[in-house]
Amino acid sequence: MTASASVVTARNLSLTFETNDGPVHALSNVDLEVQKGDFVSFIGPSGCGKTTFLRVIADLEKHTGGDITVNGMSPEEARKARAYGYVFQAAALYPWRTIENNIALPLEIMGYSAEEKKARIERTLDLVNLSGFGKKYPWQLSGGMQQRASIARALAFDADLLLMDEPFGALDEIVRDHLNSELLKLWARTNKTICFVTHSIPEAVYLSTKIVVMSPRPGRVTDIIESTLPKERPLDIRETPEFLEIAHRVREGLKAGHSYEE
Repeated sequence: MTASASVVTARNLSLTFETNDGPVHALSNVDLEVQKGDFVSFIGPSGCGKTTFLRVIADLEKHTGGDITVNGMSPEEARKARAYGYVFQAAALYPWRTIENNIALPLEIMGYSAEEKKARIERTLDLVNLSGFGKKYPWQLSGGMQQRASIARALAFDADLLLMDEPFGALDEIVRDHLNSELLKLWARTNKTICFVTHSIPEAVYLSTKIVVMSPRPGRVTDIIESTLPKERPLDIRETPEFLEIAHRVREGLKAGHSYEE
């Protein structure tokens, strides 16, 4: 792989929070390379640093040791260059704004023309299968549709990197399965690089080209699993021996990191 193909590179990355009760070591000696077009899932127990790592990429937290680059820049430079879109655990839509006006928010901040905003909103609504719902308000949509609108907002300004922090964690299994399938189609259509935090082993295995298994605090990478599954993945692939074998390795990696001590 050439250096230019690397979207996120972490070397010996650490983050320690100073608290009244003493230092909290959130991340310790994390080494990771995310290549262009990868779909990387981060899995591990609560408090293992999955979300913290995502927030370091996004410059929402500052690392205290080691190095990290995003598209060859520091996280701060990448943030200022609007190099990524971020999808939070909750849809975080403004209730007084219509869906299209929620999607328009980053475009307004970035100074896009009315014509360009309209074109981008229509395109992203189509990408997440919400065409025709732009005039609705968030409270008129189901939880799954709200989260799709949140994804559309993150896609609106066409950043190559999408950071997703447990976006489907609060949804029921049927909706989650559907959105997992839709997200894979979206990834195939847009060729984005995706970093995805989850607590679900099946979700991590189903979605990813690479699964990063993390240990409890201090968050360390205990295994990086390259998926051997084909890019085209119907939901029933989860019943195949190949899928179950990868899931078993993830589970073993979690055990090795003492994930079940909590």
